[in-house]
Formats: sequence, structure tokens, C-alpha cells
Amino acid sequence: MRFQEIQTMAKGMGINTFRMKKTDIIQFIQREEDNIDCYGTERVAHCEELGCLWRSDCLSMNNHGKVK
Repeated sequence: MRFQEIQTMAKGMGINTFRMKKTDIIQFIQREEDNIDCYGTERVAHCEELGCLWRSDCLSMNNHGKVK
């Protein structure tokens, strides 16, 4: 999902995305939806959330060594 689409989704939820990074916005959305805010974290190595909207992007970050 493109950054602008993520921002639009967040703004629709009442989240102010000013100066927020993609990872922070997605984690904020996850918390607002009462989900674990795991996007972009080491948890991806054990992720079993097959229905997660962010899963493929998160896995891709891990494959490129970007996960903290």
C-alpha cells in the first residue's frame, strides 16, 4: 500500500499523521483497531497473522533487512 493511501486511511480514523513515518502510522492504526502494533518489528519472524493488511509489506521489510 502506498504511503498516501496509508495516510488517507489514518486520517479517516481521526489520526493526525503530520511528520509521522510510515511505520509509526501503521502501528498507530493497528493500536486503534485493537491489534498488536507489530508492523516493522522483530515479531515478523514469528508472524502468524495471515489476514493482516500489512503482512506482505512487513515481510518484505524483513527480507530486505530493514526490521529493527
